[in-house]
Amino acid sequence: MKRALVIVDHGSRADAAHAHLEAIAARVRERAPEWIVRAAHMELAPPSLDEAVEACVREGAEEVSVHPFFLSPGRHLSEDIPALVRAAAERHPGVRVRLTRAVGELPELVELILRSAREP
Repeated sequence: MKRALVIVDHGSRADAAHAHLEAIAARVRERAPEWIVRAAHMELAPPSLDEAVEACVREGAEEVSVHPFFLSPGRHLSEDIPALVRAAAERHPGVRVRLTRAVGELPELVELILRSAREP
């Protein structure tokens, strides 16, 4: 099965923010070359989540995991992104489109914070 991962953030007007997410997507792509990996933005900048999912499907993805690159729960994480994922799934009935847990929900986040705090 061809799998894809879309890493989606809020979006920004700052080019540096987009470059940061693209760099993360590139690093994920290096670690998992068998996956199609795309960056997307919920708003303010292209590509949108829908555009990224569409690109993955065009590349042959049969399953698309959407990873919200968010730390704190809020309306975007609890309502907006799930609605966008449902809409993408409806547009691609032959493809499984699913939402992963957000970065801020992962237990490893505590270790990353401590590792950062311990750096000189």
